[in-house]
Amino acid sequence: MEKTRAEEEPLLKEEDRNKKGGFRTLPFIIGNESVEKMATYGVMPNMTLYLIKEYHMEMTTASNILFMWSSATNFMPLVAALLADSFFGRFYTIGFGSIICFMGMILLWSTTIIPQAKPPPCSNNPICTSVAIPQLVLLCTSFVLISIGAGGIRSSSLAFGADQLERGEFKRKSNLKESYFTWYYASYTLSVLIALTCVVYIQDNVGWGVGFLVPALLMLFGVGSFFLASPFYVKLKCRSSLFTGLGQVVVASFNNRSLELSDGTSNYYTWHCRSGSSLVCPSEKLRFLNKACVVRDPDTDLTPDGKPKNPWRLCTVDQVEELKSTIKILPIWSTGMIMSINISQTSFPIIQASSMNRRITSNFTIPSASFNTITVISVILWIFLYDRIFLPLASRVMRRPIRISPKTRMGIGIFFSILAMIATSAVEGVRRSRHTRSGESQMSAVWLVPQYCLTGFAEASNVIAQNEFYFSEFPRSMSSVALTMNGIGMSLANLIASVLMNIVDWISKKMGEESWISSDINKGRYDYYYLVLAGLSVANMIYFLVCSSAYGPLKGEKKLEEEQGEVL
Repeated sequence: MEKTRAEEEPLLKEEDRNKKGGFRTLPFIIGNESVEKMATYGVMPNMTLYLIKEYHMEMTTASNILFMWSSATNFMPLVAALLADSFFGRFYTIGFGSIICFMGMILLWSTTIIPQAKPPPCSNNPICTSVAIPQLVLLCTSFVLISIGAGGIRSSSLAFGADQLERGEFKRKSNLKESYFTWYYASYTLSVLIALTCVVYIQDNVGWGVGFLVPALLMLFGVGSFFLASPFYVKLKCRSSLFTGLGQVVVASFNNRSLELSDGTSNYYTWHCRSGSSLVCPSEKLRFLNKACVVRDPDTDLTPDGKPKNPWRLCTVDQVEELKSTIKILPIWSTGMIMSINISQTSFPIIQASSMNRRITSNFTIPSASFNTITVISVILWIFLYDRIFLPLASRVMRRPIRISPKTRMGIGIFFSILAMIATSAVEGVRRSRHTRSGESQMSAVWLVPQYCLTGFAEASNVIAQNEFYFSEFPRSMSSVALTMNGIGMSLANLIASVLMNIVDWISKKMGEESWISSDINKGRYDYYYLVLAGLSVANMIYFLVCSSAYGPLKGEKKLEEEQGEVL
C-alpha cells in the first residue's frame, strides 16, 4: 500500500530539531532576570534596618553605603554592555553575571549565620560594639558581587532575548517581538511586587537568615535554568562598541585641531561617509567636531576599500552626528538625574514606616519595606489611566487625535516629584509633633500612601517619557545608548544624594543641635531635610523649563502634529 505524503514526512523534521532561538528560549532568559530582580529587590529595601540593627551603624553611615551600592548597581549595566558588545558577547556576560550575583547572595547570607561576620548583639553587652573592618569588608564584598552580577544580567537580557527572534519566521513576524517586550516588562513588574511583599515579609517575620537565604536560592534556580537551555540559544558574535566610536570622534577632532574650518566647508573638503548612509556632510552645530570626519588626503587617510586607516584620526559623518546628538540631549537628561535624587531616598521611608502603626489585623502587620509596592502599583495605574482613559477621552472631546509630548510629560513628572517631597515633609512633621506631645506615635501608616502614590506618578510620567525622548532624538544606531541613559542618571543621582545628605548632616550638626539625619527618627528633623529636597526640585523645575525651551521641537513633532493632530 502506498503511503501518503503526510505519513512519509516526520512530525518534526531534523532541521527543525536543530534550529536555535525562538520562543522556547525566552522563558529561560526572562526567568533568569526575573529571579535576579526578586533577589536584589528583595534584599535592598530592608537593608537599612539590617545595617542599623545588626551592624550598629548610624543612619548617615548606612545610607551612604546603600547610596554607593545603588549607584554601582545602576552603573554596572553600562560597563557590562560595553564588555558584552566588544569582547564577551551577551550569553557569556549574562552567564558570568548570574554566577557572580549568586556568589554575592551566598556571601550576604553568610553574614546572618556566621557570628563572627557581624558585631555581637547590643543586648549582650553594656556598650554596643561597632563593626570591625574585616566584617565591613565582607559585607561590602557581597554588595560589590551583587552589583557586578546584576549589571551583567540586566545589560544583556533584553537584547539577548530579542536575538532569539531574529531568525527565520520569527524575524518576519513583528508582532512576536512586540509580544516579547510586553511579557518582558510584565515579568519585571511582577518580580518587583513579589520581592517587596513575599521576600520582605519573610525577612520581617521569619528572620534575616531565612530572609537572605531565599534570594540566594532564587539565584541558584536562575543560574541553573539559564545554562540548561544553552544549546538552544542564538549566540551572536561581538561587534565594535558604539561608545568606542564616540570616543574616536573626540580623539580624532583633537588630533585634527590644527585644521581650519571656514564657512561653506562642504565645498572645500571631502567628508568620510559610512557606506549606505544618507548623511553626506555634518551639521553646522558644534562645528569643531566636524574636523574628525574630514578626508584631507585619500591616499594616506583611506585604505583601497574606502575604510579609514586609523579610526582614531578619521571618523564617519554618522559618528560625528551621534556624538552631537548625545551632547545636545545632556542638559535635559540632567534634569531627570536631579529628579532621581528624590526617587533614590529609600532609607528614611523604611525607618518612617517602621515607627508608625502598620497593623491590619491582630495577627498581621504590613512590613515597612512593603510600602514600596504602592509606588509600583501607582506606576501601573498611571500608565493605564493615561493610555486607556485620558488620551481617548481627550481626543474624543477635542475631536482630533491628542498626544502629550515627552518633554511635557517629563515636566509633569518633576512637578509630581515636588508634591511628593512636600507631602513627605508634611506627614513627617505631623508624626514627629504627635510623638513629641504624647511620647509615642500611634499615627496610622495609611498617611504614607499619598507620598508613595505621588512618587509613583512622578516616576511613571518622567522616566517613561525620558525613554521615549531618548529613542526619538537619538539616531537609530544609538538605541543601545538610549537604553542606558536612565541607568547612568540613577547612578549619578545616588552619588549626588549621598553628598547632599552628608552636607545637610554636617551643617545641621554645626548649628549645635541634633543632626537632621539622626539615627533616632524622633530626634532628627527629616521634615526639614525633605523640604530641602523640595526646594531642590523647584530649582530643577525651573532649570528644566529653560532647557526644554532652548532644546526646541523634537524630531518629527511638527510633522506628527500636521498628520495626526495636536501635540501638547
